[in-house]
Amino acid sequence: MLSDISAIDLARFQFAFTVSAHIIFPAFTIGLASFLAVLNGLWLWRREPAYLKLFEYWKTIFAVVFGMGVVSGIVLSYQFGTNWAVFSDKSGPVLGPLLGYEVLTAFFLEAGFLGIMLFGREKVGERLHMAATAIVALGTLMSAFWILSANSWMQTPAGYGVNDVGQFVPEDWWAIIFNPSFPYRMVHMVLAAYLTTAFVVGGVGAWHLLRERGNKSAAIMFSMAMWMALIVAPIQIFAGDEHGINTLAFQPAKIAAMEGHFESFPEGGAPLILLGMPDDEAGETRYKLEIPYLGSLILTHSLSTPVLGLDAFPEEERPKSALIFWTFRLMVALGFAMMGLGLWSAWARWKGRLYDAPWLHRAAVLMGPSGFLAVLCGWITTEVGRQPYTIQGLLRTSYSVAPLQADAVSASLVAFIVVYFFVFGSGTFYVMRLMGKRPDHGVDIDHIGVVRAAGITPVAANPHAPHVAKGE
Repeated sequence: MLSDISAIDLARFQFAFTVSAHIIFPAFTIGLASFLAVLNGLWLWRREPAYLKLFEYWKTIFAVVFGMGVVSGIVLSYQFGTNWAVFSDKSGPVLGPLLGYEVLTAFFLEAGFLGIMLFGREKVGERLHMAATAIVALGTLMSAFWILSANSWMQTPAGYGVNDVGQFVPEDWWAIIFNPSFPYRMVHMVLAAYLTTAFVVGGVGAWHLLRERGNKSAAIMFSMAMWMALIVAPIQIFAGDEHGINTLAFQPAKIAAMEGHFESFPEGGAPLILLGMPDDEAGETRYKLEIPYLGSLILTHSLSTPVLGLDAFPEEERPKSALIFWTFRLMVALGFAMMGLGLWSAWARWKGRLYDAPWLHRAAVLMGPSGFLAVLCGWITTEVGRQPYTIQGLLRTSYSVAPLQADAVSASLVAFIVVYFFVFGSGTFYVMRLMGKRPDHGVDIDHIGVVRAAGITPVAANPHAPHVAKGE
């Protein structure tokens, strides 16, 4: 079956599969690192044992997920050189340093202080341990900064020139880093990461409250997560609206495809198509359920501003609407569902029943993975909407791929799928097992200890390790 697909389509699917598998891990660890810093700070401030128990509980989960994120991210870098060598050659002078800055800043902070955060509380003192925890959180944000700067430059390139061999070269690093779409994407993604973590934490807390209503650690988890949902979800909806206005200004074809608008509205008055079946071949959205004029009001904050449809762009320049029409709507629906759960929790809190509301807790468990799904939908909308370009308006996807044989790409694609489902499936199962344990009865990574390679330097015995007699 794969032999009937072109090498470029296989390469695109391979990168889509691996980046989708990767993005869910940093989307979780960015928020979880900040959550750990808050928990540690609350423990130092209030000396409430429940905060320390929660810190120890979630730091073990963070360590596992962080490791899976690092491993899955390395694969992406190799694909730039194997499947997308032309893209790497053309964009390397701009994107190479941006990715290098991530290593020099974010990875340096994370690698340098992660061990202290995980193992160093009793060894370096509480203040330095708190500083290390905060620095790890800062490192995850720095990683997001550089990756989103690079991706945003591919969406809205700026500050570049072209040398005599056709490479994009930097002329203004400030314009490259802070390109027109970067601030909106950075805010939108970081808020998405915080919401993703909040709903995982809230779902876990709700699960334990359903099993044991008096579980204090679970109550704290659930309360903190619901505060985050109540406050951040509306901000995210506003940030998404601002991001959409920016996208309309710089990538109008993407907006037209997201909205299912195949026809332009030169005098404004574009409807909001709630549901429908976009048909890219026929150039229309079938079976539309729409609200007149609301599309113009949302997109331009005006009823009379012209709104472009896909007919305003050459056929070979149009992104496919059929996929991103639905991923965009699912992302938006999940965002409003998150806000709805936050409002529900506020009502329950006001009534004094936040910890005694089984249906609210069941809804929170159901919404636990919603952040991951929203992030994937947003990522698909962003990347598919940029097609047929890898660098918007400058480098087409069909020109970016390396000279590949379809059989070679299909073989590596099958290998990736098999290995990913085994490795990351096992890791995900293990993380869910950890989440299923009571916060004060979970596995503490300090009881596992630091794993050391064989050597001649004597090492003190781990006092937590089980005793094994000679000959056993």
